[in-house]
Amino acid sequence: MLKAYACAPGGRLTSLALAQMPQALWFDLENPAPEDYAFVTRETGLALPQQDNILEIENSSRLSANGDVLTLTMPIVTRTPEGLQSSACGFVLAPDRLVTIRFTPGQVFTQFATQPLETGVSGASNAAFIFTGLLEAIVDRQADALENLRRELDDLSHQIFHHRLSAKPQERAARRRNAEAELQATLAVLGRGYDTISFLRDSQLGIARIAPYVLGTAAWLPEAARQRLQSVEKDIASLNEFSTHLSDKVQFLLDATLGLINVAQNSLIKVLTIVSIVGIPPTLIAGIYGMNFHDIPEITWRYGYVYAWGVMILSSMLPLAWFRKKGWL
Repeated sequence: MLKAYACAPGGRLTSLALAQMPQALWFDLENPAPEDYAFVTRETGLALPQQDNILEIENSSRLSANGDVLTLTMPIVTRTPEGLQSSACGFVLAPDRLVTIRFTPGQVFTQFATQPLETGVSGASNAAFIFTGLLEAIVDRQADALENLRRELDDLSHQIFHHRLSAKPQERAARRRNAEAELQATLAVLGRGYDTISFLRDSQLGIARIAPYVLGTAAWLPEAARQRLQSVEKDIASLNEFSTHLSDKVQFLLDATLGLINVAQNSLIKVLTIVSIVGIPPTLIAGIYGMNFHDIPEITWRYGYVYAWGVMILSSMLPLAWFRKKGWL
């Protein structure tokens, strides 16, 4: 899909029809077909990176300059029905044109195209301001994603610790019965949270490389755009610190969840051990009186049956009393 935008009076970006595209300031290619590549190349005279080049991870492949034209690629995070996913995006930035290339739908690009273009200079419509505006929009979206993740982790932390500790005995008993399902769901949430942080960190690293590279390479960059890119650098640095904090919190909650799983397993093993120990004395007594020997003294007792039952019950209760006295129950 190919979209083209020009800057209308008042600084708002307007979408152009095919016949108007030679006037475009920004070409936005979403999952482009070969003919889209050919059309934009013909109209702009810019060399566009292919998908394989955009997916490269080497720094030299992601950032390059040819005269005044900069070719920049970075990972981006997109939202799908299944959650956040990592993709890639390429920028070809020239003094008078910007071309963006991406392979998944992105709400950041769609929403940015509907916002007024902030140039900082009356009447300016340089492509650099579209580029810096897109980076700012991506950073804002990453900040929103991190804030949502923080709230989700806070709720999960409350569920794991405070809610469990403050529950009434009846609620704790019910929760123990559902502990396995709860802990499995917790691990799934933590796994998604870690994936989210990983995707966002990759994208933040891309912006952290792009911003200083553009500042140091594009001498033609307007001063207002330079100031905004410097602000983007500071925002990315703060987001990186916040991502590190969330990553540590995810690891802590993961360790806590695994610890609770071990506690639940140990509790189950303890119950099985107590049951087996309690059952040993009655089994021994029943085995003794179940032997097929003629001369068993108690075999002719009138109350031998009741006596045997009483001894077996008493022998099973004594270990339970001992365990409770020791605090093991």
